[in-house]
Amino acid sequence: MTRGLPGLRGTEHISFSVPDLDQAIAFFCDVLGCEYFYPLGPFRDPAGTWFSDNFRLHPRTEVTRGCVVRCGNGSNLEIFEFKAPGQRREMPRMSDWGGMHLAFYVDDVDAATTYLAAHGIDVLGGKKPGIGPESGDGATFGHFYSPWGMLLELVSFPNGKTYMEGLDRVLWRPHVSGAPVR
Repeated sequence: MTRGLPGLRGTEHISFSVPDLDQAIAFFCDVLGCEYFYPLGPFRDPAGTWFSDNFRLHPRTEVTRGCVVRCGNGSNLEIFEFKAPGQRREMPRMSDWGGMHLAFYVDDVDAATTYLAAHGIDVLGGKKPGIGPESGDGATFGHFYSPWGMLLELVSFPNGKTYMEGLDRVLWRPHVSGAPVR
């Protein structure tokens, strides 16, 4: 038996839900500089079981609206605003099941955190040096929150990370992968 998903090429998009799509679009596009591509929704199945069959959600769940944005040369972001019976309305903490964060590669974590703070964004603890296998000459990171409380991260490793030493394959590196730097 072959190991792995046949034809796997990479992550095409990451999807998440937000409380206010307009706020999310303004944050991702106007503050972070992502590019808006197209709207999604609304989607609902007033009499059927599409949402329960496909997502194990309440059958009266509705996608009120959504969109797709791209941030630089990374994965696309599929952002949804939902309405559903029994909907939880708080962001999971990083330690909660389902807790997560998105990380954005930047050239200069100091410049990026200064920029975010000037836009009223809650930056957590400032720039820190890379840790363990993610350390390296110039490797830094920092975390911040979106206006609705989603945990996000900035990373930079212009000279690589410690884990890369002696390996012939490495994780994505924007300045090596041919991705243009803004």
